[in-house]
Amino acid sequence: MTTEIDQNQLATDSSDTVQLIRESVRDFAQRAIAPHVSEWDESQHFPIDVFHQLGELGLMGMLVPEQYGGAGLGYHEYVAAIVELSKVDGAVGLSMAAHNSLCTNHILMFGNEAQKATYLPQLATGQHLGAWGLTEPNTGSDAGNMRTRAVRLDNGDWLLNGAKNFITHGRSGDVAVVIARTGEPNTPRNATAFVVERGTPGFRGGKKENKLGMRASETAEMIFEDCRISDSQRLGEVGEGFVQSLKILDGGRISIAALSLGIAQGAYEAALAYARERQQFGQPIFNYQAISFKLADMATDIEASRLLIEQASELKNNHQSVTKVSAMAKLFASEAAVRVANEAVQILGGYGYIKDFPVEKFYRDAKLCTIGEGTSEIQKLVISRQL
Repeated sequence: MTTEIDQNQLATDSSDTVQLIRESVRDFAQRAIAPHVSEWDESQHFPIDVFHQLGELGLMGMLVPEQYGGAGLGYHEYVAAIVELSKVDGAVGLSMAAHNSLCTNHILMFGNEAQKATYLPQLATGQHLGAWGLTEPNTGSDAGNMRTRAVRLDNGDWLLNGAKNFITHGRSGDVAVVIARTGEPNTPRNATAFVVERGTPGFRGGKKENKLGMRASETAEMIFEDCRISDSQRLGEVGEGFVQSLKILDGGRISIAALSLGIAQGAYEAALAYARERQQFGQPIFNYQAISFKLADMATDIEASRLLIEQASELKNNHQSVTKVSAMAKLFASEAAVRVANEAVQILGGYGYIKDFPVEKFYRDAKLCTIGEGTSEIQKLVISRQL
């Protein structure tokens, strides 16, 4: 059962470091991202230069210790950065979160010293972009039945064959952590994690997906055809890949909850500003209960999401079990983001449905949060098993 913490242990937003990060990221997002949001979304442009700049700001290795070139920060600071990016463009927030919490964090948590020293400095500084491959075309939540296989050769090397899909940075990632089946389907401990560098013969990017939302975040296939890798590329012991993945997803769910919070906050702020300015029948529409009650519900959803995320972050920082609370945070915040974005469109009416105003994009972006890194239904399964 998850160990709960007292409410007075929760970190507050008044932390100097959190506030400094919030202001710094907010300023960067307004300067470097906001002017291009519509253009990037329309063309599905993946702004890789932005992530190099985020690396220079220390945002691409926020959880990585300073000895490996990272910022050495905790989850409260990390969440603050994701929220500020996602208030402006959820796609940028998504890519930053996936790089940090999936690929980079997997190497940090399960790599040996040589692997950490090799990969973390370039990932943490944004020189290299990370990808993480678990999902396959025929196995989403059914990861125990994956078809991507790694077969051990007589000399100890591994031969990797198969494909992963819906992978953030599947084409552009310089380093990928890949989970491959090393045992029989649907048997215990049948998967192993490997780190594979772009340029390795037999490893290539595949189809880039044309998505509803998050269009400036690259989502693509990773394909392995007789991709030969050294045993030194194996992360942890043979058979530990799926167990490692579950631990990575525990932290990853905090990232998606933060992404959801940022999207909800952006949609809410746009709707609130519009409601104060839009005049109907001689007064701002905010004065009408039909609108003000919507905004009250939106603000309550946002605050509840924030508190769940803070609790999950505090547990994670203190190395306590976070499985239940991170799933709760991800479930609630992602569904709340959909509700808030939906109401934002409704408040703006016809203007909410056109691309000249930001809420239609928040509306499209929010839906992914209920699907990525475990659907809402999977979160309920995770939570119920912890009760």
